[in-house]
Amino acid sequence: MLEPAQPNGARGVGSAASLPSPTKVMILSVWLRDLIISLAIACFIIIFLYQPVKVEGTSMMPSLADQERVFVNKFVYRLEPIQRGDVVVFRYPRDPSKSFIKRVIGLSGDHIQIDAGRVFVNGQLLDEDYVPPAYEDERSYQEIVVPLNSYFVLGDHRSLSNDSRDFGPVNQSYIYGKAVFGYWPMDKMGRVR
Repeated sequence: MLEPAQPNGARGVGSAASLPSPTKVMILSVWLRDLIISLAIACFIIIFLYQPVKVEGTSMMPSLADQERVFVNKFVYRLEPIQRGDVVVFRYPRDPSKSFIKRVIGLSGDHIQIDAGRVFVNGQLLDEDYVPPAYEDERSYQEIVVPLNSYFVLGDHRSLSNDSRDFGPVNQSYIYGKAVFGYWPMDKMGRVR
């Protein structure tokens, strides 16, 4: 392609077309400002409200599978108490550098007993529709009273779970969030129940 001839002595260097226009600078500065604000909001959400975590292991199957990704609400327990049935993420009592995810079965003051795999809370058989027969465990566990500010937690895959039957009740100070929403894989996207 040929370029049109420049008038006498005129050169293309430094022409007005190659200088950044005020509009381009303004668009770039607005874009950069929006990017910084978005990053700040994302950091705030991840640090204080929601944290994405990856489930490692099969102890919560079939509710949560190995390598599944979920969002953990880190703020919810400042507004409401931990409840039986909540799926919580906590620092492992024997090694706080590790995190575990389990279901809350017993609250402070509850009497917990497991008889041939059947869980009794305060003398009542607990209805556990989230534990299919293939994942049940036949072990028994003598009755205990859950200490103050502590929770008795179990994995849904009872025969493969390292939980309160092994390391005892978990102190509330170790619990840092509630699993609320699965986002990967796509076929399991939705609320954690």
